Amino acid sequence: MGLGKWIGGFLGWMTAGPLGALAGIVLGGLFDSMMDAVNTPETQGTFEDAFGRQTGHQRTTYQSQQKYEGQRNSFLFSMLVLSSYIIKADGKVMHSEMEMVRQMLRQNFGEQAVIQGNDILKKLFDEQKRVGMSNFRQTVADCCQQIARNMNYSQRLQLLNFLVMVAQADGRVPQSEITALKECTQWMRMSADEVDSMLGLGKNDLESAYRVLGVSPNATDDEVKKAYRQLALKHHPDKVAALGDDIRKAAEKKFQEINDAKDRIWKARGL
Repeated sequence: MGLGKWIGGFLGWMTAGPLGALAGIVLGGLFDSMMDAVNTPETQGTFEDAFGRQTGHQRTTYQSQQKYEGQRNSFLFSMLVLSSYIIKADGKVMHSEMEMVRQMLRQNFGEQAVIQGNDILKKLFDEQKRVGMSNFRQTVADCCQQIARNMNYSQRLQLLNFLVMVAQADGRVPQSEITALKECTQWMRMSADEVDSMLGLGKNDLESAYRVLGVSPNATDDEVKKAYRQLALKHHPDKVAALGDDIRKAAEKKFQEINDAKDRIWKARGL
């Protein structure tokens, strides 16, 4: 699936607000042509039967497809915008971080999407350079607020998970990137502690396991169990199923890492 499909098919809630404005700047005339393609009778749910009459079932089916693709496409454009901010947080564009974004696009949309997504990232970097870091930071903050209004908490957590993976791609996460991650998290109306929890995922030591659950090693068994239940509820893969099977699979991997952290703590405590 090419990038033109997920940006040009149904744009969802990103067509308006700061995300839409940024897409217009980055994509220019291409974005305008995509909007023209979206605003056609075919994409407005106009279906007719053999007698030229619209059928409710077809209209409902098409509108459901439109909503699904719009949510998914908005999610992934948001990922590119926020990734551009995280990658440049330390003033450098690392090959490993760019490759992590390419890998996400490749898994979701195929090789053509990698080429086009890479081009969009470069244009986002150019826009950041053109307006200056302070102004671009405000744009990202505005985009995050739009994201908070249109994504549920679990979807925002999955978006954050992708951003943390990008930051970790070169094997280290400098303080500048941690600060940028926490800024985005708070702008999306989430707790900055979510970043600390996700930075502990995928590690095998007990300290990281407690970090994932967001509790102290001195916490009681009941406190640890409660923290795990709350974490599992927020991160359950079913809560991002509306964004597509591939994103759900990424959520399943994260969910397994949460369970692995829980198992290390349970084993250490004899639970």
